[in-house]
Amino acid sequence: MSERNDSGLNLLTGGSGDGGGPARSAGHRRAQPPRRSRLGKIVAVVVAIVLVVLAGFWVVGQIRDRFGAPADYEGDGEGETTVQIVEGASGAQIAQVLYDADVVASTEAFYRLSLNDERAQTIQPGTYQLREKMSAESALAALSDVGNRLEARVTIPEGSRIDDIIPVIVENTELTEEDLRAALDDPAAIGLPEVAAGNPEGYLFPETYFVEPDTTAVQLIAQMVAQTAQVTESLDIANRASALGYNGEEIMTVASILEREVNNDEDFRKAARVIYNRLDDGMPLQMDSTVHYVSGRQGDVFTTPDERDADTPYNTYRYAGLPPGPIGSPGRAAIEAALNPDVGEWRYFVADPETGETTFNDTYEQHQQACQDAGFQC
Repeated sequence: MSERNDSGLNLLTGGSGDGGGPARSAGHRRAQPPRRSRLGKIVAVVVAIVLVVLAGFWVVGQIRDRFGAPADYEGDGEGETTVQIVEGASGAQIAQVLYDADVVASTEAFYRLSLNDERAQTIQPGTYQLREKMSAESALAALSDVGNRLEARVTIPEGSRIDDIIPVIVENTELTEEDLRAALDDPAAIGLPEVAAGNPEGYLFPETYFVEPDTTAVQLIAQMVAQTAQVTESLDIANRASALGYNGEEIMTVASILEREVNNDEDFRKAARVIYNRLDDGMPLQMDSTVHYVSGRQGDVFTTPDERDADTPYNTYRYAGLPPGPIGSPGRAAIEAALNPDVGEWRYFVADPETGETTFNDTYEQHQQACQDAGFQC
């Protein structure tokens, strides 16, 4: 028994006691794999896995490039074509328009580019002159350049009359005078407000308009009328006119006179007060601008005796009160001044044609002196 116990003890402790039990030999330990050899195998396996993964990515990339990349032309294209980008068009919608016109090879090529290029956010609605078979990059660059938009620019100055406006439109667009006159004769089609009583004078708002190639006369005139409606609504013309004892049409008439009589916006409110003071007193306005509206005089501030004697309701020398409607298209500043006149007792004003300065006076004697100082007879 004692021999077996000693032998067991030697086995547990790994010793080589005198009990003669089977102790581990040095030869038995060398049979185990060395640590360094095991680590090398692990590294080799990891490297192999990495290589397989990289090879997989390469294969997937080749497949994607060959079968998944969107078709795209190269270069700046050839020939000429036009496309129209509508208001509010999305990147996908623009891509479809370009594809339908054969500007780009696929919708996907342009759409993918537009998602990550801030130039896509600058594309404005309009008609563009482009080329066919352009790369998506070239197409985006072209649409980002407003110089490629096909549009006419029509600038209407403040105070312009219809007879001034029509030639400007004809000169700068493909529209004809005949078509424009026909549009002006259709109040319903152009959205003319009822207060205008069918007369579009004064309701073609003065500003710069960008006219697309396919715009009709009715569409352009309606746009100008709509702009007048937007401005007057923003100024609350109906309520503010009523507070002054007038209606919107009368305010537009006063504003149109201001545009023709006064040289500086800063004097609009004083001149408006002159008009209202004379109306309140029952005095004739005696505005040369209203007489010019009938006679067609341009380029100066004078009237002849025959003009001042003309039997027309626009002759404010002969008839008291406001003329029957606007004598031109007033801008926002003039309309605002007509709604918000200065406080004062002025009943006369004279604008110096040389300096542009306007002098305001309470009495006729003061007015006569101001005329003499300006170098002409009132």
